[in-house]
Amino acid sequence: MYYWFLYKKGEIVHAKVASSFISYEQAELNLQELDTDSFDEIVAKGKDVWNDVLGRIEVEDKDVDNLRTFYSNFYRTVLFPRSFYEIDANGQIMHYSPYNGEVLPGYMFVDTGFWDTFRCLFPFLNMMYPSMNEKMQEGLANAYKESGFLPEWSSPGHRNIMVGNNSASVVADAYLKGLRGYDIETLWEALKNGANNVHPTVPASGRTGYKEYNEYGYIPCDVNITQNVARSLEYAYNDWTIYKLGEALGKPQEEIGIYAQRAMNYRNLFDPETKLMRGKQKDGTFRTPFHPVDWSRDFTEGNSWHYSWSVFHDPQGLIHLMGGKKEFVSMLDSVFIVPGYMGMTSRSMIHEMREMQVMNMGQYAHGNQPIQHMLYLYNYAGEPWKTQYWVREVMDKLYSYAPDGYCGDEDNGQTSAWYIFSALGFYPVCPGTDQYVIGSPLFDTVKVKLENGKQIVIKSNNNKAENRYVQSIKLNGKNYSKNYFTHADLMNGARIHFEMNNQPNKNRGVQDSDFPYSFSNELK
Repeated sequence: MYYWFLYKKGEIVHAKVASSFISYEQAELNLQELDTDSFDEIVAKGKDVWNDVLGRIEVEDKDVDNLRTFYSNFYRTVLFPRSFYEIDANGQIMHYSPYNGEVLPGYMFVDTGFWDTFRCLFPFLNMMYPSMNEKMQEGLANAYKESGFLPEWSSPGHRNIMVGNNSASVVADAYLKGLRGYDIETLWEALKNGANNVHPTVPASGRTGYKEYNEYGYIPCDVNITQNVARSLEYAYNDWTIYKLGEALGKPQEEIGIYAQRAMNYRNLFDPETKLMRGKQKDGTFRTPFHPVDWSRDFTEGNSWHYSWSVFHDPQGLIHLMGGKKEFVSMLDSVFIVPGYMGMTSRSMIHEMREMQVMNMGQYAHGNQPIQHMLYLYNYAGEPWKTQYWVREVMDKLYSYAPDGYCGDEDNGQTSAWYIFSALGFYPVCPGTDQYVIGSPLFDTVKVKLENGKQIVIKSNNNKAENRYVQSIKLNGKNYSKNYFTHADLMNGARIHFEMNNQPNKNRGVQDSDFPYSFSNELK
């Protein structure tokens, strides 16, 4: 489509354009949102909206490049999911359904992939923009009612991309963080349906291999289902989120107990010989040969070094499997020691492989999502200073405000949200818990303006580039030894004071009572 305009030299053409997913008539109605405003007035209003959204976090820092990087990431964090609803002539919220082609009442959001964004993008929305995520949860309920499944990747309908059943995490974390006002019972039914079925034409929605997973406790590597280890590990975590949501909803144990059992299925793929996750056949024997650096096959855009940490809900259980804290930390350290060039010939080159190699941090592949939480796992084994070192290393070396300021996939805001959380000094390792695991704050002073009117004020004394180690923390004026903050700590308004140094404090955060949540501890 194109238009011709007859104009004289120096004249300005001001064209107002509106679109609609519903109808031409709705597009004309949408055009009225622009009113009689001039171009400059519309620009000014847009600027005000963005200043409100991005002004929720105020950062003070001597290095202007840090500010540019932070707000560039903040901007990209809130670009997704996209609103897919409109307001009709009667002032009602309506949407065109990408699932059944009808025009229906209520909210709809699209263009997001939960394989990425469950990790910290949606937890960020729960903390900073809960009223928006409440609308998104209603949109998910509508998607289920209109298609019979929750999307795992919507663009705008179901798309057969990536693995896992992480809509369960997105739904559970929102409710467990206190979001309300939407049809949680419909979403509860959606989670149970997705855990025990697969979409008939788009197998990324629901669970590919759910029959085998439910029968064996893992998806065998010899049943013609690819990425079987990755799927199994994510399903185990997803089962834990379903169990925790069921608990919160007061569902009977006979209904939710099976999900608690399946949450421990990650143990079925742990290989005690290599201390890593490994493909397993139907007869219970591990796949041979096995090279932990080899990409794909049993894994999704990664290898065993990346996926062996995907036990978000039970790091203590993984520590036990690996032989204890010392062995666990040694395995974490090994991620950075095994050379990045290893595994490069295991399959045809994909950009995630090249990006890991270029980053030159061993097998740590921050440019892709599965390993991004791994840096924070030192907190579960009594060596939080190693988290502090590596989190700063990644922020300093792999992010910038320049056009090439990403080390890989941005993926719908997830890699940006990782930076935002990490720069504040904490990260939601396990959505579904109420905890944010502590790292190394980047800025001198940060004010976080919460939607409930409260503020989180974070001050970091002696915070220089070389001073990445946390010496002490005070929470609301009191000494604080734990390796995590709780959601209630933050949402009630918090004054957090970090004392930083260039040497690690190896006496802080080393007691079992300081460690973050693990499901195994709950089962004792």
